[in-house]
Amino acid sequence: MRDKVSEDALAQAAAGGDAAAFGALAARCYDRTFALAFRLTGSRAEAEDLAQDIFESLPGKLPRYDARARFSTWLYRVTVNAAQDRRRRAQSYARASEGWGDVELSRRAEAEESAAALDWLTRAMAALPDDLRETAVLVLEPLTQGEVAEILGVSEGTVAWRMSEVKKRLRALKEAEQ
Repeated sequence: MRDKVSEDALAQAAAGGDAAAFGALAARCYDRTFALAFRLTGSRAEAEDLAQDIFESLPGKLPRYDARARFSTWLYRVTVNAAQDRRRRAQSYARASEGWGDVELSRRAEAEESAAALDWLTRAMAALPDDLRETAVLVLEPLTQGEVAEILGVSEGTVAWRMSEVKKRLRALKEAEQ
């Protein structure tokens, strides 16, 4: 009996909450909607997703269907709008992804630079004599020269000289590597 009922009448009944009418309407219109979605997207997978999304959201949209227009015309408009929305979301996502990709590449490059610098500094510090390495480590803690001198049991002048020596040796190591 539902086969003889028009799509417009089924849409009106489905908009009123008739699940059987919605099922009959979906059975009649799904293939046509899929075909249009395929022509709009050019991809079978995209068309399947789009048609499925349309029919999932259709019960909420049916109350806005105006019976003065043919249901098929209205459904075509819903399909075109859904395809346009999907395309805009994909383009926005692609633009956002490109930006995040650049940020991630920059972050990774910066992390690699930092890791390389830290590795170099670790190797360079290991090459220093114990007294110079201890002085440099304490100065980097941030302690004052007076506090470092007190901890090491040397004068502040010795701490200053050791730091000067550390800088000179690190510079020489860096130049030797280039």
